[in-house]
Amino acid sequence: MRWPKATPEPFFAAIEENGFTLVGFKKTRLSLAQAQAFYAVHKERPFYDGLVKFMTEGPVVVMVLEKENAIAEWRKLMGATNPEKADAGTLRKRFAENIERNAVHGSDAPETAAVEIPFFFTARDCCKGWQ
Repeated sequence: MRWPKATPEPFFAAIEENGFTLVGFKKTRLSLAQAQAFYAVHKERPFYDGLVKFMTEGPVVVMVLEKENAIAEWRKLMGATNPEKADAGTLRKRFAENIERNAVHGSDAPETAAVEIPFFFTARDCCKGWQ
């Protein structure tokens, strides 16, 4: 997640309030090469350059969350990609600046998570098994 204007506390409160277990956490700054690699799947999309720029402008927090149906539940909590269309109370409605600076990312499928998690974490970094 990336929040240029907000503090991280509301994100962590939302995680706890919605029954997620935080099993991996890292605050870092993405290099240009890291951001380009992480979002390579979007390279041909018109928003790619803006996304890479946004993700390299400041610190990011990367997390591994666990919960029954974690991917679907996290995506519900994140809200629609476009914060103007996101439901009230979702993270993007509360904290996103716009569709390209939408504050938070989440894997869209177990297969995606299986690629995204090891991009930032080793199994040793996480408190519970995620593999």
